[in-house]
Amino acid sequence: MSNKLQMSDIRRAVSRAEGSDPELEGLIREVLSRLGEDPERDGLKRTPLRIANALHFLTSGYQQTVEDVVEGAIFQDECDEMVVVKDVEFYSQCEHHMLPFFGRVHVGYIPDGKIIGLSKIARVVDVFARRLQVQERMTGQIADGLMSILAPRGVGVVVEASHFCMMMRGVQKQNSSTLSSAMRGIFKEDARTRVEFMELIRR
Repeated sequence: MSNKLQMSDIRRAVSRAEGSDPELEGLIREVLSRLGEDPERDGLKRTPLRIANALHFLTSGYQQTVEDVVEGAIFQDECDEMVVVKDVEFYSQCEHHMLPFFGRVHVGYIPDGKIIGLSKIARVVDVFARRLQVQERMTGQIADGLMSILAPRGVGVVVEASHFCMMMRGVQKQNSSTLSSAMRGIFKEDARTRVEFMELIRR
């Protein structure tokens, strides 16, 4: 009996953690019907809940700011050499078709008296990736977010991504990829700094 109560408590806790959005679930149920499906069949009964929870997670960046995720992990330091974090994976959704795009972000910055905890760079990426996005905008937002929180001498961001809206539909080019970059401060003003950053991320 105690085990059953314990499992019931766990299920309720999980449900509360997942949250619910009955209105969104109803809209998803309507979409399934319009696609010719039966949302009441066994395989789809909980699909509206799952999709609603997934969408809330995948767009959780709207409820976050760079300041929120950095949480004070900025430290005074006299380092004045380039810091590069490569291959930060990300997953986002194209705002035009709501299909995924995903890939890697490379970030470099030159401190001006302050450095940031390295894991926080990945969290800053997620703030902007977990929204409906276009790759070009997201690249600039990551750079601007780091500039605002760190006030470094400069920031460079390069994003490499594959887009399902090109791979699964439309032109259906499965091997295509897109590169975008955003340079701020000395990365934009000084060609040698920019070249050094690009060489470091290619290694």
